[in-house]
Amino acid sequence: MNELIAFCGLDCKECDAYIATVNNDNALREKTAKAWSELYNSPIKPDDINCEGCRCDGVKLIYCEKYCEIRQCARKKAMSTCGDCKELDSCQKVAAIIEHNPDALKKLKACAIVQVQT
Repeated sequence: MNELIAFCGLDCKECDAYIATVNNDNALREKTAKAWSELYNSPIKPDDINCEGCRCDGVKLIYCEKYCEIRQCARKKAMSTCGDCKELDSCQKVAAIIEHNPDALKKLKACAIVQVQT
């Protein structure tokens, strides 16, 4: 299973924080911090834009590490991703991600299938 698929099904390889981290791209950190500060109406500094992937060892965005309810729930249930959870189809925590990114649901189900086959 691809460790760069987050607990919620988003692909970390597509996240600007991940891209900036693995490429040590300070310009992208600055651009992302500015965009996310406006989007979330919260001060985010370029130094905050560091992440090596939701389910990987290493640095995480502070939101993902400490506040993401989806990540906390999956870790508490010892799930590899939300795709392993029996409550996936009715889960309110992951619903917004799936609603706005249908590929996330496909990735979660694909991850679950891979686990069943191994």
